Amino acid sequence: MSTIERLTVTMPADMAAMIRAAVDEGEYASTSEVIRESLRDWKLKRALRLQEFASLKADIDAGLADVAAGRLTTFNADNIIERGRKL
Repeated sequence: MSTIERLTVTMPADMAAMIRAAVDEGEYASTSEVIRESLRDWKLKRALRLQEFASLKADIDAGLADVAAGRLTTFNADNIIERGRKL
């Protein structure tokens, strides 16, 4: 089983009120439960963001490789706008 550690957190009054309201309304048994769920959500969101950044970096690297290899096309804004309208 994991070790429990106590932390002190400072936050704006409106956030603290939201946490207390969630407990008072019975959504959670304690303020700690609210914070733990929030951190789990943050952890998931952060992992997804890191995956998106990795995917974007891979696309950029592929584009730079195309440029280095001379695989280029002439920029044509009208073609791009037309493709966007079709989508």
